[in-house]
Amino acid sequence: MKILLTQNIDKLGKRGEVKTVPDGYARNYLLPKKLALKPTPQNIKQLETESSRRALNEVEQKKTMEQAAEQLKQTSCTVTSHADENGHLYGSVTEAMIAEALKEEGAEVEAKTIVLQAPIKELGVYDIEVRLHPDVIVQTRVWVVEEKEKAGEDKAE
Repeated sequence: MKILLTQNIDKLGKRGEVKTVPDGYARNYLLPKKLALKPTPQNIKQLETESSRRALNEVEQKKTMEQAAEQLKQTSCTVTSHADENGHLYGSVTEAMIAEALKEEGAEVEAKTIVLQAPIKELGVYDIEVRLHPDVIVQTRVWVVEEKEKAGEDKAE
């Protein structure tokens, strides 16, 4: 059965391609989940129209993300965490903690855009990669410092 893909599907094809697949795969999986359509001239034209609209939106979004990247390059943040005397953290610094610290500095970044090569488990300064867009990747600096306990809590013991 010939189908028109409405989304990219691994090991099958990309959005907008017409592919031949087994009938059962098309009827039972691709068509009910709206991953594909029958390749009628109307569906092909509609998909091309959507693709051109998406391309324009993609260009606008990329420009916006490039502007945000310029701001983010200038920004660094500080994350506080409990640590032992050797500088090892109790736990680790997460993407969500970094996103919250960047938000406090005025840079709105989602946690899922932050890429950590390895978990941060020690005090120090780290260069963190932020993927704002598939084509826009920026480095920012994160300072991980020890959280000082309140003076009243130390003397209560």
